[in-house]
Amino acid sequence: MSYIQAGTAANGEPVNLFYQDWGTGNPVVLIHGWPLSHEMWEYQMTELPRHGLRCIAYDRRGFGKSSKPWDGYDYDTLAADLKAVLDELDLRNVTLVGFSMGGGEVVRYVSRYGADRVSKIVLVSAVTPYLLKADDNQDGVDQSVFDEMLEKIQADRADFLATFGKQFYGVSLLSHPVSDSFLQWNQTLALLGSPRATIECVRAFSGTDFRSDMAAINIPTLIIHGDSDATVPFEASGQKTHAMIPQSQLLVYEGEPHGLFFTRKDQLNSDLLAFISSTTTVTETAY
Repeated sequence: MSYIQAGTAANGEPVNLFYQDWGTGNPVVLIHGWPLSHEMWEYQMTELPRHGLRCIAYDRRGFGKSSKPWDGYDYDTLAADLKAVLDELDLRNVTLVGFSMGGGEVVRYVSRYGADRVSKIVLVSAVTPYLLKADDNQDGVDQSVFDEMLEKIQADRADFLATFGKQFYGVSLLSHPVSDSFLQWNQTLALLGSPRATIECVRAFSGTDFRSDMAAINIPTLIIHGDSDATVPFEASGQKTHAMIPQSQLLVYEGEPHGLFFTRKDQLNSDLLAFISSTTTVTETAY
């Protein structure tokens, strides 16, 4: 198995990040969402390399096969972990693809470290620019929602994740866009995360304000978001991110939930390939 050391934890132990590296060509780095692992990208990792791309996906600290330290779940540290991946593999002309919480890592990385190694970014169902409701962010999500999440995680993490997984993929009494088997697989990935990381990352993605980071994004950017996302509402995130990044293209997936990387995997793969290979950006599109 392949690992990259991304510094050390507070107790002095190394923090090792597991990664998968498939294909050859210009690199695409895929950053997973909470509370999953790099394996959520299965249907991208098995398709994009067939089109002349090198795809790297890694497990965030605290999740999957990576080290599970007690600390280091703030976005500055997580962006430094991403930097360690790019530096260790000496990746250049990279397209960074961040899903949900991973979108915050992409934006914070470019803001802190610049875009010397990065040519394009893609934000999929991302939490940017600021998820929490505040006096100057009235479209955000109430703090009580995140407080309730934390309470339920600490009371019964497995039960919370099972219920959350259904919302994540838009499952309801009348809608079943994913199979029960897929939900069980999703639950397995989520439970591999450490309880500490699961809790601390809720605090990170709910409370981190990326609005000042937006000004640093001066490279082509693709924003993809479902307009039926009940986890990271489009109006509070994708729509605002598009407005704050001048060189951005917005694709709205009509009727799609948060987990569109699976529910619309073929369309997502097609859109990623088109954007990565393009030399120009286009205007807002809905389909």
